[in-house]
Amino acid sequence: MLAEGEREFKTEMNAIGRTHHRNPVRLLGYSFDVSNKILVYDYMSNGSLVDVLFTPEKQPNWVERMGIARDIARGIRYLHDECEAQIIHGDIKPQNILMDEKRCAKISDFGLAKLMKPDQTRTFTGIRGTRAYVAAEWHRNLPITVKADVYSFGVVLLEIVCLRRCLDQNLLEDRAILQEWICQCFENGNLSQLVEDEEVDQKQLQRMIKVGLRCILDEPSLRRAMKKVLLMLEGTVEIPIPQNPTSFLSTI
Repeated sequence: MLAEGEREFKTEMNAIGRTHHRNPVRLLGYSFDVSNKILVYDYMSNGSLVDVLFTPEKQPNWVERMGIARDIARGIRYLHDECEAQIIHGDIKPQNILMDEKRCAKISDFGLAKLMKPDQTRTFTGIRGTRAYVAAEWHRNLPITVKADVYSFGVVLLEIVCLRRCLDQNLLEDRAILQEWICQCFENGNLSQLVEDEEVDQKQLQRMIKVGLRCILDEPSLRRAMKKVLLMLEGTVEIPIPQNPTSFLSTI
């Protein structure tokens, strides 16, 4: 007889295996034993988003970065809204976003994913994910919803915009934590610092920063659902943002 954990894992993997969308990586199969869980995906020839963003000779230009951000948002929206069962990924970060031969971004690594029941919108579960990308509710023993993925996406989006990691101890103290530095630049009206010498559309830059800040608000109810986030990225809807976003951010 299957242990409860193994039964839950197999149920979730079977559901994920039935997903059909361009932006999650296709899950081909899995193996489960006492000591190891192995997930098998389509091969992605361009590695992970880490390889692309943080390797100078591989870094995408502004237009390409905006396409990557939209690809990721579409993938998360699909998991949240368009699967037969809603899926909370639980570990959205650059290492778990793979790039195909055309640099199309695809969400991978569903090892921490949580499958929601038809009548379920939130769940209580032990902390998952990677610290810098984890929403505050994980630490506060609060119910987890799809808004936890929205938070993680917001952190990744800001990394995509600025072509740097969200935490870099090699930088000056006031720039080491990306979110805090972005808030300073946002409040000072000096966003051009974030992209150094690169020429970008300043209206697009402001829009992307505002979307990212909206996603990483401390209070889950203030974050927009991924469907709305994608519309914000595409410029279809306006982006409300607190006058003092710093006061709303989680402490890393």
